[in-house]
Amino acid sequence: MSSSDIELSAQRFLDLAMKAGADAADVLAAGGTSVQVRVRNGTIDKVERSEATDFGLRVFVNGASAVVSGAARTDEDYQTLVERAVAMARIAPPDPSLGLQDTTGRADPPRELELADNRRIDTATLTDLALTAEAACLEVKGVSKIDGSSASAGYNEIALVTSNGFSGKYLRTGYAISASAIAGEGTAMERDYDYSAKVHFGDLEDAALIGKRAGERAVRALHPRKMPSKKCPVIFEARLAGSFPSLLAQAANGSGVVRGTSFLKDMMGEKIFAGGIDIIDNPLLVRGLSSKPFDAEGLLCEAFNIVEDGVLTNWLLDGRTAAKLNLNSNARAARSTGGQPSPSSTNLWLANGTISAADMIANVKDGILITSMFSSGVNMVTGDYSRGAAGLRIENGEITHPVSEITIAGNLKDMFANLTPADDLEMKSSTSAPTCLVEGMTVAGA
Repeated sequence: MSSSDIELSAQRFLDLAMKAGADAADVLAAGGTSVQVRVRNGTIDKVERSEATDFGLRVFVNGASAVVSGAARTDEDYQTLVERAVAMARIAPPDPSLGLQDTTGRADPPRELELADNRRIDTATLTDLALTAEAACLEVKGVSKIDGSSASAGYNEIALVTSNGFSGKYLRTGYAISASAIAGEGTAMERDYDYSAKVHFGDLEDAALIGKRAGERAVRALHPRKMPSKKCPVIFEARLAGSFPSLLAQAANGSGVVRGTSFLKDMMGEKIFAGGIDIIDNPLLVRGLSSKPFDAEGLLCEAFNIVEDGVLTNWLLDGRTAAKLNLNSNARAARSTGGQPSPSSTNLWLANGTISAADMIANVKDGILITSMFSSGVNMVTGDYSRGAAGLRIENGEITHPVSEITIAGNLKDMFANLTPADDLEMKSSTSAPTCLVEGMTVAGA
């Protein structure tokens, strides 16, 4: 279905809903294609291709709302979904916090975000990239096999129309390369990975470099030792430190604040990190993996700090949570075609500090560099934090040997307050951070 077809179909859906008795309505349309090639042992292991266009119709009747979704193709499909949505809304309980957002009087749309690459990458090119990453991985001494190497391409269009006059659309492309390596033999094997994901194909990292790093990371984890339980400084590799802005965003999500299930619910305007620390959410980042010109309710997006100079300054709000908190939405509504909007971050990152990662390690007398985490246990009501982990032991400022079978624990309030960022931020995903040091964490070992 072409761009114009999606918009016309969405508008048609909307018109039918209003004729069927809806007081207000909106339609979210999402269409696109994706291709992924996975290789193993020098041959194609799997090729997956998907192509779909889905519509989500949200209607409002007498203060209540209902959502239906589907891949409508015929007049009968449209009419059936419309009638179902209106019927559901008529028996749903009213909710005064639900409704369309006022999109009138808004500023001009944001500058060009460069979210669509005009190139179309074929399966042969994706296969070559995956094979290149695998070959480079196998060249690393100590790598015994490849868990898998893949490359993918996606092309998507999002359109939104509302009965109070908003109409907008944008295109998005995405490309990725990944490799997962296994080092060692028998019961002494270790696994690790590397990847690159970008909006534009030309921005992807070199496939051979991705494979090489995956192999090197697996090899460095070989022959781990246990360590005694203690309190000590814990350094989180940059690719894992992105969990800090992610956890902050969960705690600052309007839904949790409304329900009273966030440990930050009473801390707006208070210092929760050290001075100088900023956490930014920017939907207008050029070529950003989660950039968008408008949110799922048609409000034009703007960047803001969730944390500024260590102080909590903003919640993530959509229309519903903003209404419940007697605030205005800050255009962070996100939704699938089958659900109501809810708040979500966009391109989120913890800003760089002033110390290098190397100097951060050199300043630690007795601690650990965390390189992998699993079995997440984070209580967003209390802030209690406990995760299984593995990493590299730091002794007298030097990395000495791998460590496994440990648990790192603390409370997010204390962890945030005792966090120091390094200066090696790289925007590898939608949520990113530089290497981070957290003082005084509990490490449970042997």
